[in-house]
Amino acid sequence: MSELPNSSEQAQVSSGQPSSTGAVAQQDKKQKLWHKMTAAACVALGLLLLLQWWSSYSEIGSLREELARRLQVGDSTNSETKQLASSAQEGLKDLQAKVVVLEAKQAETQSQQLALAQMYQDMLKNRDEWALAEVEQVLSTAAQQLQLSGNVQGALIALQNADRSLARLDRPQFVPIRRAIARDIDKLRALPNVDVTGIALRLDSVIIQIDKLPLYADEKPVVAAVQPKVRAAERPKADDRAAAEKPERSGGAAEWWQSMQNKWQSLSSEMWGEFRQLIRVRSVDEPDALMLSPNQAYFVRENMKLRLLNARMALLSRNEATFRSDIVAAQDAIGKYFDTLAKQTQAVQALLKQVQSSDLVIQMPALESLNAINSYKSKG
Repeated sequence: MSELPNSSEQAQVSSGQPSSTGAVAQQDKKQKLWHKMTAAACVALGLLLLLQWWSSYSEIGSLREELARRLQVGDSTNSETKQLASSAQEGLKDLQAKVVVLEAKQAETQSQQLALAQMYQDMLKNRDEWALAEVEQVLSTAAQQLQLSGNVQGALIALQNADRSLARLDRPQFVPIRRAIARDIDKLRALPNVDVTGIALRLDSVIIQIDKLPLYADEKPVVAAVQPKVRAAERPKADDRAAAEKPERSGGAAEWWQSMQNKWQSLSSEMWGEFRQLIRVRSVDEPDALMLSPNQAYFVRENMKLRLLNARMALLSRNEATFRSDIVAAQDAIGKYFDTLAKQTQAVQALLKQVQSSDLVIQMPALESLNAINSYKSKG
């Protein structure tokens, strides 16, 4: 702020300097304007200070509320933390008890593991002996299958399993045994194959046809009376050939006579054929076969079935003596009680002959592999 004019200056202005009056007035205006601006600035500064105070007061209040809320949340969190800490302590106690139990079990497991390791070491030492004993058992079973039932396929499977067991061991000392097993496999594969399934199917076919075979005692036996008709049909042809060889006769009388003669011969041939169908003479070695009652015929068929079923069981068990005796008995029964002139009976007899001619027993070779194992044990 500029200083106000003093009294000497005012005296100079009033005494004789009229040009400076306007400057003084302007200076007074400036001073008033300056005072107004200063007052406005003070008012604005006061308002600003008041506004800043109100803002600070509001912020402090909100800070107090936020602080109080956070303190409340902190208290609740602190209580929850205390609860969690107490539960954690209880869980820790439980875990400590479980750890004690687990340590005891671990100690027991370690002792068992040591025992198992010792047993494994003992087994490793005798692994070759165990494997050799297992192979020997398999080969003994194969030899029994060959000698008792002739099961070549089962023996082959057993030999192949034994060879695979020795191959897994990969020991050079077992090479001679594997060579013997290979020779045994080649021998068994070279054996002839017995078609047991085919023979059994033929026997089943015969068993099914037993109920349809005609017996001697049947009321309507099968009559093979075809030849008379054929002869009757062939005779006119022979007469025609004889008539062609004769010299031709002239006139209608000769032709009429020839046609009548041909008709008479054909009629007489047909009558003779029908007469032969009415009477049939058969030669039966067993007269009792003609006197079978229906019940006896039923039991004859059932006995035949039982014979054939017994033969089928003997076939599956490779019992050749029983098989052939039952087949022979079935053939004898067919020849004794059934009509052997019937085509169906002849077909059954042909099937039984095929079955009877089949070989069931094959000479089985001895297994060299067993001898190779015995020689290996004797060297060891």
